[in-house]
Amino acid sequence: MEYAQKSGLQVAAKLVDFTENKLLPGIGIEAGAFWDGLARMVSGLTPQNEALLDKRAELQQAIDRWHIAHRKTPFDAAAYRAFLEQIGYLQPEGPDFTIETENVDPEVALLSGPQLVVPVMNARFALNAANARWGSLYDALYGSDAMGSLPPEGGYDADRGAQVIAWAKKFLDDAVPLDGASHAEVTAYRIADGALRATTPQGEVGLQDADAYAGFIGSEDAPDGIVLIHNGLHIIIDIDRNHPIGKTDKAGVSDLRLEAALTVIMDCEDSIAAVDAADKVLAYDNWLGLMKGTLQDTFQKGGKSVTRKLADRIDYRDADGNAASMKGRALMFVRNVGHLMTNPAVLTEDGAEVHEGLLDALYTVTAALHDLRGAQSNSAASVYVVKPKMHGPAEVAFADETFALVEEILGLPRYTVKLGIMDEERRTSANLKECIRAARHRAVFVNTGFLDRTGDEIHTSMEAGVMKRKAQMRDEPWLAAYEDRNVDIALACGFQGRGQIGKGMWAMPDLMEAMLAAKIGHPKAGANTAWVPSPTAATLHAVHYHQVDVEQRQDELREGGPRRSLDELLTIPLAPSNGYPEADIDAEILNNAQGILGYVVRWIDQGVGCSKVPDIADVGQMEDRATCRISSQMLANWLHHGIVSEDRVMAAMHKAAEIVDRQNEGDPAYLPMGDGSDSLAFQAACDLVFKGREQPSGYTEPLLHDYRRRFKAKHAA
Repeated sequence: MEYAQKSGLQVAAKLVDFTENKLLPGIGIEAGAFWDGLARMVSGLTPQNEALLDKRAELQQAIDRWHIAHRKTPFDAAAYRAFLEQIGYLQPEGPDFTIETENVDPEVALLSGPQLVVPVMNARFALNAANARWGSLYDALYGSDAMGSLPPEGGYDADRGAQVIAWAKKFLDDAVPLDGASHAEVTAYRIADGALRATTPQGEVGLQDADAYAGFIGSEDAPDGIVLIHNGLHIIIDIDRNHPIGKTDKAGVSDLRLEAALTVIMDCEDSIAAVDAADKVLAYDNWLGLMKGTLQDTFQKGGKSVTRKLADRIDYRDADGNAASMKGRALMFVRNVGHLMTNPAVLTEDGAEVHEGLLDALYTVTAALHDLRGAQSNSAASVYVVKPKMHGPAEVAFADETFALVEEILGLPRYTVKLGIMDEERRTSANLKECIRAARHRAVFVNTGFLDRTGDEIHTSMEAGVMKRKAQMRDEPWLAAYEDRNVDIALACGFQGRGQIGKGMWAMPDLMEAMLAAKIGHPKAGANTAWVPSPTAATLHAVHYHQVDVEQRQDELREGGPRRSLDELLTIPLAPSNGYPEADIDAEILNNAQGILGYVVRWIDQGVGCSKVPDIADVGQMEDRATCRISSQMLANWLHHGIVSEDRVMAAMHKAAEIVDRQNEGDPAYLPMGDGSDSLAFQAACDLVFKGREQPSGYTEPLLHDYRRRFKAKHAA
């Protein structure tokens, strides 16, 4: 890799070219000042970054020693908690406070709706996600199993179409009902005297709630669209009597568009594989294109070339008849990497890799200046950054300090950067109030993530004993405490009306009927956003925010007070003392081995950080590093405590490799693992398991990055 000297740093030539010729022009920042700023960050923040990582290791070693020393005695929860307080793992909790974050956009502070998370390195996925602010309910219902079955093969099925239309009009009756009639009975819509009028067999009627009418598209007498609003979310009834669907509808309704993904996280972390300068440039370049509004992607679909670009605003007339417009795009966050990893894109003077989190902080915020100082299509005053994998208040404070320095370097007002705190590590969960306090002027988001959180739960308590099977973790007391405390603490810290309280991913993008049944639990839990795996899922999940008034639910929870205790959170999910039947152990090993290999083979061989991977039952699951972390730590724990032998696990890995090879036979880019002897992906997966106990916090990144770089070097020719 070629490097150039910049302000005492060695910067990869590809990154220099991107920075000086694409990133900086047009925002009033000179290249010299930018490089000086980066050098200042590296020299000023690296010692603190490394000290925080050393503290992680120190605390883990202390916890390991405590469990080993107490292994032969019954577990004493009170003594364990006192020990965690003594070593500083648990921090003293200060007085109550309210976050003071300002200039927060309504999509984050005031509205409730779905959130997409998408790999920023994939331009097509990123564009699809940004444009998922609006989704066709007709398409989402017709093309998925949401109504209980999949569409038949072949052309349009009129019977299924009728079922979709009936479902959608029932949704309208529930969310924005007419006064004395059903939307299914309407033969025409029009606007009169600033109100919606619908012609029905009962005569002309209006809405039960006149305030649900927000405007129209086209003309008042024969509108092309009716704009409605419920629980803060817009609904557009599209009317086109010449449309193939509209001409069969009594009222000419051709579609129902729902405001769906209010926000999207463009991910530079768990869902991508960025291991060197070329990868980082691609990630930063796509984020820059999103912020400038210029990102496009051309691809083949149905034998035709299709170019996708960012959606424009939607023009309409408001309820008073005045010209108005609505955003056509989701508000975009960007997720940086955590504090752990370094990247060879930039080296210090003595050749050490620079911490990747520092690069992400400066580069992603600099790219956002093109929006802040330009069209302000994303936000007029704020840059939204999600920071993952932070362990405790000191690490959150370090992130706050990092972004304060970025703001100073770029000449931005203090607290322009808003911080999303991922509550996915045990020490953060246990100290969540103090973590929020550490960023109280910029905190705008707290989110639970079951898989990473479970991986850290296993790793932190590795020496405590044998862990429960992965699927049984969902029924553990610590998990219920984790989910409830996240909401309760965020509400107590004033997030209502100021920021997002989020819940995790629905990981099965093909199972939309099940999602519709289950994921309503997230808004009912008081979360004003939750992660979904696709634009289709976002459209369907949006229905839940019409069924649940999240603001009202949050009021109820705030008045009720805390529901779970810290002691419940600290409960360790140990397996039953009588163990598991051998058949269950074999099933657990194979399930985890197949999940690891199915994900890792695409990561190493194709550089795909997140994809729909068939599980052991051939059900597609959205997999990223978090899912890999929990599976590898699960097996590492059972190996460490002698529940399984290395030979038994290796036999399962080989059996799983055969399964994964079969599952990927139709992928022309796939490299079969065979017996694993010539497969770097197979070797990486094995290392994640057999070296899992020694990985920092059980993270998969160090090994994955190493093997991906080896693969790229091997296949460079």
